[in-house]
Amino acid sequence: MSYNPYTLEGKTVLVTGAAGGIGSEVARTCARSGARVVLTDLREDALKSVWETLPESEMPHLCVKADLTAADDLAAVVENCPPLDGFVCNAGVMKLVPTQFITEAELTRVQQINLNAPILLTRLLLKKKKLTRGSSIVFTASAAGIYRVSPGNAIYATTKCGIDAFMRTVALEMGPKGIRCNSVNPGMVETSLISGFTEEERQQEMQNYPLRRFAQPQDVALGIVYLLSDASSFVTGTALKIDGGMTLS
Repeated sequence: MSYNPYTLEGKTVLVTGAAGGIGSEVARTCARSGARVVLTDLREDALKSVWETLPESEMPHLCVKADLTAADDLAAVVENCPPLDGFVCNAGVMKLVPTQFITEAELTRVQQINLNAPILLTRLLLKKKKLTRGSSIVFTASAAGIYRVSPGNAIYATTKCGIDAFMRTVALEMGPKGIRCNSVNPGMVETSLISGFTEEERQQEMQNYPLRRFAQPQDVALGIVYLLSDASSFVTGTALKIDGGMTLS
């Protein structure tokens, strides 16, 4: 039997935003690495489509449709979760708007999804003791705001800075209980969030990346699997850059 510290065999992992570009790939990669996956997203049909692509596990994978900005839905996700070895908090939205044109409604919506929901869901999972000793929490943050700022990205970047600060606090508080907490901080990822870019804009932006490409969802998913696995058992409070070298300059 070959030695593989990166395996997720025997682990159960909750993935939020599991119908999205990064979330769906995280769910598939976790399942291929041996985990039983609990998937949640607001889009029920898309969620089921992802669930149908997962390889079989010893225990069946679970789907929970939920709006993470609704308190009842948050409670339902936690109630339906078995004991967890991993929690990937991935659900998020992007909003590009110059600062002088920010509206309170836009600000509230992005904060609720990107910042409030992850904090409240983490709180519930901890209060209900759903996260086992030795478990790992991973937040999908961003290089935006934390390592790099850009015009029009104030709302999104601010929420990602907030979630990274929350990650470090949870790592500090939960370390004595054997629960690790980290984040991944991608640059541009080839998902629907950047579908509005023109080809000219894409090529111009890629010049900021030494590898001359954007990340694929799989690039981010593999970083998350590392943080979920026993290979990172002494890693906590870390923001892992997955940015193709973008923040070097």
